[in-house]
Amino acid sequence: MALEPRPASVHAASSVGESGALETNKGTFYVSKPFRSKSSKKLRAIVTFEPRKSHFDTTNERSGTNEFRGFFTLFWISLFLFTVQTYVSSLEANGYALSFAFATMFSRDAIVLAISDAVLVLTTALCVPFAKAVTRGRLRYYWMGVALQHILQTTVLVAAVVWTYHRQWPWVQSGFLTLHSFVMIMKMHSYMSINGYLQDVLERSQHVYEELQSLTEEQVVGGWESALHEAEAKVKEASRGKDNTGGVNANGSQDQESSIGTPEAEAVIRSLADPSTADALRRRLVAVSEGRDASKLDRGTSADIAFDVRGTNSSTYTPSRPATPIPSHGVSRGVSGVTCASLLIHHPNLCIASTAHKFLDLDSELVSTGPKKLRYPDNVTLGNFIEYMLIPTLVYELEYPRTDRIRPLYVFEKTAAFMGSFALLYTVTESFIIPLTPTPGQSFFRSLLDLALPFMIAYLLLFYIIFECICNAFAELSRFADRQFYEDWWNSTSWDEFSRKWNKPVHTFLLRHVYASTLASYPSLSRTGAMVVTFLLSAAAHELVMVIVTHKIRLYLFLMQLAQIPLILVSRAPAIKRNKLLGNVVFWVGLYAGFPLLCVAYVAY
Repeated sequence: MALEPRPASVHAASSVGESGALETNKGTFYVSKPFRSKSSKKLRAIVTFEPRKSHFDTTNERSGTNEFRGFFTLFWISLFLFTVQTYVSSLEANGYALSFAFATMFSRDAIVLAISDAVLVLTTALCVPFAKAVTRGRLRYYWMGVALQHILQTTVLVAAVVWTYHRQWPWVQSGFLTLHSFVMIMKMHSYMSINGYLQDVLERSQHVYEELQSLTEEQVVGGWESALHEAEAKVKEASRGKDNTGGVNANGSQDQESSIGTPEAEAVIRSLADPSTADALRRRLVAVSEGRDASKLDRGTSADIAFDVRGTNSSTYTPSRPATPIPSHGVSRGVSGVTCASLLIHHPNLCIASTAHKFLDLDSELVSTGPKKLRYPDNVTLGNFIEYMLIPTLVYELEYPRTDRIRPLYVFEKTAAFMGSFALLYTVTESFIIPLTPTPGQSFFRSLLDLALPFMIAYLLLFYIIFECICNAFAELSRFADRQFYEDWWNSTSWDEFSRKWNKPVHTFLLRHVYASTLASYPSLSRTGAMVVTFLLSAAAHELVMVIVTHKIRLYLFLMQLAQIPLILVSRAPAIKRNKLLGNVVFWVGLYAGFPLLCVAYVAY
């Protein structure tokens, strides 16, 4: 895996709105917090989690009103009739519907495989003591933690590979354990790297807050208290200026936003992680704008939101190193560091204002955007990690969009769909793929022709089983609301579009932890270069699976994946991009030919 860069905060939520939501004429988009690369101070953001449903989910209202929904029903009825016809033909010719020879092969050593997989899953729990050591300052994530993290991930993968060779498992068992090892490694990598990054953000924010306090002591007569009073005076002046321009509502009373001050001030208030903290700042600014003494606000209310320098309740959070306390006198009494910094962004001293902005930017990354407002490092618990492992995603977040309850009937529906689809997949594999497995003396093109349709049906069924049945079932059990595990990949007109849409969990992981981190770690590298690095890593992982399954080193799949890079660049030509139908035809032809080609290449040569 690529090393995680310090500045690549691509995982946090956006400041676009309180929940990270951006309203557009095409709907609501949820974006992550912006992050800064080493090469640029420009803010960027990537799409993150939001409540969504998968395309083929029967509860998806949009799919239910699609004019092509009848073809979905037609596909399953046709496949059922095809399977029944296969059973009848086999029964007439051989005296049995299925031989179950394939079942004997993939059920071999089933108990040992189950135990091995359980050990693999339990091993991931090592991430929790690792993260706790980082949060308590016993282990520096950059760069000792990063090195230990990659050593652990490599050890897990090597152990899984060596174990499959030691047991001499068939391709089903060895392929399953290897693929599941990759899934667990990606989950571990995301959990450790993001928590390690957040610890670095926490330490940097503490330094910035100390710098902010030092600046007020050095550049403002009277220090911290005077700086807060000067910032309040500026907000009050801005509020009066707005009043002079007519900031009065229809009832003749002053509008709340104008009483608060500038729209920028209200935007900062809304971006605060803690609602009570935001309310305290809003009341203080209203008091200033109305000419009242802000220091005479109800102390009982202020005491209820007494926070430490990070804005977290000091009774539940102990920083990894002592934080500089906020002065407990005058205007700042009972007010958090976030609240004070939100006020200081209006200070007339640009250096103080920019430092306060920097502190707020860093602090916002430590808090989730969901309703729980979970703050790092309160998330570093075994319960939180187990919850993350059950959620069908490869990218760790402080908080995910959740559903209200678990629907037993929905879980039953996905379980029944899984069993039925698996029965169809088994029939296709045993009746039309295994008997037609190519041999070195068989015609190459005849093998491609015989295997093209069975492999495509098997691929569609496997896709449906994994991304529609298994992922949705686990999402329901874990109350995970973002069910977009795939997009309309069947409409793809290029291979890069297909790679983005057909496997969203892996694509999101590669986007965040490989592509984005590569760009941030190597500023001189172009986006095309980062894309090549991402493809190289993905191709190497796929080839490793083929090596373990076939016990051959041929690099066929590796080269075929790398061949997608020039094809992607060609597909971006304006003449080709305009012809969507031609691009989709080329995509389907390539997909039809790819699976049997790989089978013939690895089995016969």
